[in-house]
Amino acid sequence: MLKLKQYSITFFIAVGLVGIWVYITSFTSWVNPVIFPPVSKIIDAFVKGFPDLLKGFVSSMGLLVPAIFLSLVLGIGGGLFFGLHQKSREILSPFFHTFSPLPPTLFIPYAIALLPTFKLASIFILFIGAFWPIFLGTIQGIALIDNHYWDNTKTLGIKGKDFIFKVVLPASAPYILSGTGTALILSFIVLMMAEMFGAQSGMGHFVQYYTDFSQYDYVLAGIIFNSIIILAIIVAFEKIKKRILFWMNLKSE
Repeated sequence: MLKLKQYSITFFIAVGLVGIWVYITSFTSWVNPVIFPPVSKIIDAFVKGFPDLLKGFVSSMGLLVPAIFLSLVLGIGGGLFFGLHQKSREILSPFFHTFSPLPPTLFIPYAIALLPTFKLASIFILFIGAFWPIFLGTIQGIALIDNHYWDNTKTLGIKGKDFIFKVVLPASAPYILSGTGTALILSFIVLMMAEMFGAQSGMGHFVQYYTDFSQYDYVLAGIIFNSIIILAIIVAFEKIKKRILFWMNLKSE
């Protein structure tokens, strides 16, 4: 009931914002009608541009999915190694802290120069952006595992795959998933930037294409579509995260 009430308030806020937009664009001369078109024109642009928006979505996912997959595999795998090997972590941690804050876009010149296609260059840039939050989140999760977990592991003689999959990964899962959430958000930011300034297709390209022609009804239709897609993916991830961390919900209850 509390969640229903919360979302009902959110719904009324959204309706109120749309109402304000309708009033300002249709009944006043406060704003430029080209840059701020009425809702009817935005809806019309959304309907007409929907096939291109879907094609853009498929193109964008063709970049995002491989990058996130590689980030998860190498980020969690590398995080496990350095999380479990303290000496190696201490030796290389200055490099981790030096390179992880660098914006992925700084590597665009090298990605374009060294990789044969824009698609591979984009996947590489997205991978860099998504890798560090997952990698560092995994290391942090392992470093913060309570000592009694390690003591129980030694007492029970748990080793090998059982040690990794039944002890280390479950115990560090909150930090790994938190890093994955950050990686997703950062990846969308980088994806939109890459597609707006170098791609021939994609959700970001759709917005940039119509910006060049000052067709802001299509620009806003693209922004709304992108917002819906990103929100749906983030909500789906949060549901998966909650299911994986079900034991934390039981503990809080």
